[in-house]
Amino acid sequence: MFKALLLSFFLFATILQVNAQSTYSISGVVRDQKETLPGAAVYISGYKISTVTNNDGRFTLPNLKPGNYDILVQMIGYLPFSKNIIISDKSVQVDFLIKESTTTLNEVVIRVDPNRQKYINQFTEYFIGRSPNAKLCKILNPQVLRVDFDITRSTLTVKTDEFLIVENKALGYRLKYMLDYFEFNSRTNIIYYSGKPFFEELKASGSKKKKFIEMRETAYYGSAQHFFKSLYKGNVKDEGFIINKMEKIPNPYRLNEIIINQNITKLRTPPEKTGIRKNAGVVDTAQLAFWIKQRDMPKYIDKLNQADVLVDTLLHYYNKDLKYLNYDNSLCIIYTKERESLEYDRSGSWIRRPLTIPNYQMSLAQLTEGPVRFYENGGIFDSRSLLYQGFWAYEKVADMVPMDYIPINKQLP
Repeated sequence: MFKALLLSFFLFATILQVNAQSTYSISGVVRDQKETLPGAAVYISGYKISTVTNNDGRFTLPNLKPGNYDILVQMIGYLPFSKNIIISDKSVQVDFLIKESTTTLNEVVIRVDPNRQKYINQFTEYFIGRSPNAKLCKILNPQVLRVDFDITRSTLTVKTDEFLIVENKALGYRLKYMLDYFEFNSRTNIIYYSGKPFFEELKASGSKKKKFIEMRETAYYGSAQHFFKSLYKGNVKDEGFIINKMEKIPNPYRLNEIIINQNITKLRTPPEKTGIRKNAGVVDTAQLAFWIKQRDMPKYIDKLNQADVLVDTLLHYYNKDLKYLNYDNSLCIIYTKERESLEYDRSGSWIRRPLTIPNYQMSLAQLTEGPVRFYENGGIFDSRSLLYQGFWAYEKVADMVPMDYIPINKQLP
């Protein structure tokens, strides 16, 4: 009996040791050029984890799994600060040097721009989104945004030196969002933005919290975060995802390039003058318009290959904490446990699907900068390596949940 108890004790101690070794901490000091700074707020981007520096300017963020973390620091009178920290197999100690904000009211030059509100509205639409959740979101401090529209490039850029505060009354979060960059090109309709959000819970009654939980579950399931988390665990099918390839094939409706150029050149060259009066020949504008239309058609079109892509052919180990995907063309990810909504159909973000596929949520993920690395929690190591189309492009900040979000209810098939 004693031996059995002793063995149980050692097993229990071993489990505790393994669990203790599986989490680490980020600790350090926040200072300026003169001294350490007590009372500075320290956040982990994408999570609900935060702390405040003590009287010596020191902080500790404990119980962190291996991963890639953006640490945010905020203090009145200082510029917002961020630093990327990677935890591998040990705790990390860092010192953060933050800079005073030298801008005063006397130094601010207000430039009246009659189009500013229009640009703010565009930014809000493309940043917050167009989903039903977006209607219950509000940017509380739009005055901190600096907007600029480059007419030569048809590009809207938005910047800020302060945290953007977003109140999401659909999911029950208040976000402090450090916007790294935002860019919208009206010619290509490509939206590119990146930033570091911190989530705070909104105060709510019991019934309201229950509604928040329900809405968060819906937002999480089928998201890119849900997909990469299940992909890391190797249970994408059980979670309701189907992976296909969207392949580029020559456009069957576009004629040969050489023939197109020959006809355009021929039709644009005026015929020789003929007859006694030497009347100039007339260009056949209808034919010319046809060939110009041919030239402007895309050389390649997307075609869905409905053969299931085997995860083993895509997924590789980068190291013990990171896995990565590498593939050609685009991945088509179909989530079979939710249908596309009417609001999504009206958003203009939808992608064409074969008639044989029901209106499940469909997204395309295209690699832009080589392999994409990701963590167990679904976080992407290098977010600029992916470009989304379809449902994942439709869902934006209004549909975000923290990276440490754990769904309460298992979604039914």
